Amino acid sequence: MEVNDSLLVPDTQHRGLVSLLPAGLRPYALLARFDRPIGWWLLFWPCVWGVLLAGGESRWGLVLWLLLGSIAMRGAGCVLNDIVDADLDRKVARTASRPVASGQVSTKAAWVWLLALCAVGLVVLLQLRWQAQLTALGSVALVAAYPFMKRITWWPQAWLGMVFTWGALVGWVEIRGDQLAVMAALYAGSIFWCIGYDTIYALQDREDDAVVGIRSSALRLGRHVRGGVAGFYALALAFWGLGFWTLRQDWVALVALLPVALHLGFQVFTLDTEDGENALARFRSNRDLGLVMALACWVVGNAGII
Repeated sequence: MEVNDSLLVPDTQHRGLVSLLPAGLRPYALLARFDRPIGWWLLFWPCVWGVLLAGGESRWGLVLWLLLGSIAMRGAGCVLNDIVDADLDRKVARTASRPVASGQVSTKAAWVWLLALCAVGLVVLLQLRWQAQLTALGSVALVAAYPFMKRITWWPQAWLGMVFTWGALVGWVEIRGDQLAVMAALYAGSIFWCIGYDTIYALQDREDDAVVGIRSSALRLGRHVRGGVAGFYALALAFWGLGFWTLRQDWVALVALLPVALHLGFQVFTLDTEDGENALARFRSNRDLGLVMALACWVVGNAGII
């Protein structure tokens, strides 16, 4: 059985998996973006970076818990976003078919689904030591405020950067409580990385966003999107390099970032700011960037490798 196309947005993936669900559950899977795993990959990778750079390369059980938490909490964030943005979503072609905006899921049912996903997140939270638990809880206010940022600032991507890369702090604090300058540099670089890739993502909606009054970095940068993304990625590399060098002052710390730099450069130089499909592909390629960066963190965080 195929999924009804009216339930889908243009960047839906894994339609076959969604079609395996009972019809009544499909809108809830789509509401939590289970059909679009790129979101939880982008939430998950900074968690892994924090763990590996802090020297937790043997904590694979922890990594799996963080993966579950990323899937659940990314879903919860999407549900909250869709509840708050239902009126705006109805006015944008790409989002008009979202379950709450289209009426396939009631607001009340969406709140229940949100609480269920948060309950999964709570189970994951309880697996962490108390210092990491407090760190994770520190993101709650940022998460709750994010859906409103596109109404009040041209840079909601900066707020998303603080929210979506918070896992770098959690992963680090779960492993160790010292070298906070390294942790801060990793987090700062991750924020700029997120601003860059979400600016690319926002290219898909520029025309609709301008009509309905949604603000974004893609609109703010205008004709300078490519240069802006390049600048954000350069800042990400600079902060990551600072963090690596602070932790491990030898040539490995900087060489480990070379594949990361090449991947980010590929995104910038092949980005077509007028082609939505091209922008979506470059945005999704950050899943692979996350793996490349994870390998760099593993090399630098495990001083015994070289």
